[in-house]
Amino acid sequence: MPHSISLITTVAASFGLALIFGFIAARLKLPVLVGYMIAGIILGPGTPGFVADIGLSSQLAEIGVILLMFGVGLHFSLDDLWAVRRIALPGAIIQITVATALGIAISKFWGWSLGAGIVFGLALSVASTVVLLRALENRGVLESVNGRIAVGWLVVEDLVMVLVLVFLPPLAGWLGGDVNGLAEKSGDGILKMLALTIGKVSIFVVLMLVVGRRVFSWLLWQVARAGLRELFTLSVIAVAVCIAFGSAELFGVSFALGAFFAGMAMRESQLSHRAAEESLPLRDAFSVLFFVSVGMLFDPDILLQQPLQLLIVVSIIIFGKSLAAFLLVLAFRYPLNTAITVSGSLAQIGEFSFIL
Repeated sequence: MPHSISLITTVAASFGLALIFGFIAARLKLPVLVGYMIAGIILGPGTPGFVADIGLSSQLAEIGVILLMFGVGLHFSLDDLWAVRRIALPGAIIQITVATALGIAISKFWGWSLGAGIVFGLALSVASTVVLLRALENRGVLESVNGRIAVGWLVVEDLVMVLVLVFLPPLAGWLGGDVNGLAEKSGDGILKMLALTIGKVSIFVVLMLVVGRRVFSWLLWQVARAGLRELFTLSVIAVAVCIAFGSAELFGVSFALGAFFAGMAMRESQLSHRAAEESLPLRDAFSVLFFVSVGMLFDPDILLQQPLQLLIVVSIIIFGKSLAAFLLVLAFRYPLNTAITVSGSLAQIGEFSFIL
């Protein structure tokens, strides 16, 4: 019997169309990400012709997210995150609250339930760290003060969303969800689940930043002494993917956050710059698949079926929460260019939105 080639077909179609439309976007002075997502729209089920395997594409895209967040961790230390805590922590929480409130308000106008409005608002409130990183890298401002504040802000958002994902199952019954009797409705059950999650995440972070930094540094030195470049590259990729997978399975942390903290731990090694350089080509290749997979989710029919609702949602994403962030940054007495960078970074939604 002929063997299945759906993986090869999906990868070939994704890379091929991404190259064509990414090049066209670049010639038109547009971000190449636009071209990648257009390729995804063409390959998705919402347009006629060939339809790629969305399941496989999503898994390949997840590898891209893992490698990209791992690379960020290699350049973003805990000291950097701590340095921007005064604005990133309160700013992100207040901005999430404002955006969620906007989502609830508009959903109530549409006749949705309170539970649906809360989930909808939360989905609008969080931005994609992956998209932000690519945008900052392309402009060479990832290592700037403004770039670190923006990344720190979105990392706080990701951490908040981890807790939200824990709260949703036990609260589903109260929020009007059809949980088939599986939801915990008692206050004790919610507190226990929250305590368990905080405990798991705390243990993971401590392991990465205390034990991981020593283990990863020792591992890189041992592999480097072998003098084989491909073995060194393999060790970096293996750490990123295995830690991301293990963090999700054992500690309930998302792949992206697991890879991010693994990168932060490896950053303490003197070979971290070489690790970042060796993993860059593979990281860029797989991150393309992430943006293609996002394009596959788009259904063009929605433009004709519900144009007004779509316009309102896009306005909240681009203007509503961005304005809130802009005013918050100014309220914390940061300069205008910082406010513009942070507010512009939030004019989008991310992978956590789809997970929610």
